[in-house]
Amino acid sequence: MLTFSLLATLALAVPAAADPVYNVYVGTYTGHGSRGIYAWRFDAATGKAQEIGLVAETENPTFLAIHPLGKYLYAVNEVDKGTVSAFAVDAMTGKLKALNTAGSGGSGPCHLSIDKSARAIVTANYGSGTVALVRVNGDGTLGAVGSEDQHKGTGPNKGSQEGPHAHSINFAPDGHFAVAADLGTDQLYVYRFDAAQGELTREDRLTVQTAPAAGPRHFAFHPNGKYGYAINELNSTVTAYSYNGAGKLRTIESLSTLPKDFHGENSTAEVVVHPNGRTLYASNRGQDSIAVFSIHPRTGKLTFVEYVPTQGKEPRNFALDPTGKFLFAANQKTNSIALFRVGDDGRLTFTGQALSAVAPVCIRFVAVAQ
Repeated sequence: MLTFSLLATLALAVPAAADPVYNVYVGTYTGHGSRGIYAWRFDAATGKAQEIGLVAETENPTFLAIHPLGKYLYAVNEVDKGTVSAFAVDAMTGKLKALNTAGSGGSGPCHLSIDKSARAIVTANYGSGTVALVRVNGDGTLGAVGSEDQHKGTGPNKGSQEGPHAHSINFAPDGHFAVAADLGTDQLYVYRFDAAQGELTREDRLTVQTAPAAGPRHFAFHPNGKYGYAINELNSTVTAYSYNGAGKLRTIESLSTLPKDFHGENSTAEVVVHPNGRTLYASNRGQDSIAVFSIHPRTGKLTFVEYVPTQGKEPRNFALDPTGKFLFAANQKTNSIALFRVGDDGRLTFTGQALSAVAPVCIRFVAVAQ
């Protein structure tokens, strides 16, 4: 039987839980003053971020993905001859060490995701309208392209839909399927993913046609795996889908991301579901806001909550920190990242802090070991 004094000694020997601290990595468009990937140290207990600075010099690292263990970071290089770059993460300093670069399977890559087994990265190549799978080695380096698929078709919007434009690809929570949104063809393509073989295979029977000239851009799965949400760039809507866990999406509803009295030009960009599954966020570029919706737990349907100005222009991307208590909104045209506190009801409140970043595009977090 343990004595009181021994219990007290053991309690003192166990360190108290440390407040969560993260390195915040920001992908940018280079040129005009930006040179690559930048980082900040963020304390989720205080809500304050301190600049680390340039951590990797690379061309147009517009979209980022983090290895499931946080040891590596991957970036698309959005250039004509598309590439993906791999970096080792020094979590203590925030610095990145370049490992290698591989082809993205197309031109103008603008999005990538890594599977939960960390065996493969999938890319969406806007310029060529292709999606591809790039193998990931055990040491974090990138291997060869294992699969590549060419989308085909057009849409009614002659300015943006003259051909296929793959804009994103995301793995389903089950890990066996991935959904690619193609802005140019108004379609969501569903792919079967084989982690063991490193293969990505399109399932044509599961392809979803969106509304004409919707322009699906990004896609977010609900954490319960039963629903998914597409943000449609060209008609400023968000569409809710049910998901059966076997690659099948079924349309539930589409809602506007804009106020009824807004009459200016607008396009949408990012969509994110809160980790608790109760709130969805969508960004408007033009109205320059985050549209907030509540999610019905039994139906997946959306109810509008509020519009929150992003304190800048053209919020291309935004991200929730891993605690779910803060939202970082990247205002590409005004070179800033605004920080918002997330309330228990999902509502957003500007903290008064804005980070200075040239042409910010994508925000990702890596925990700092305490």
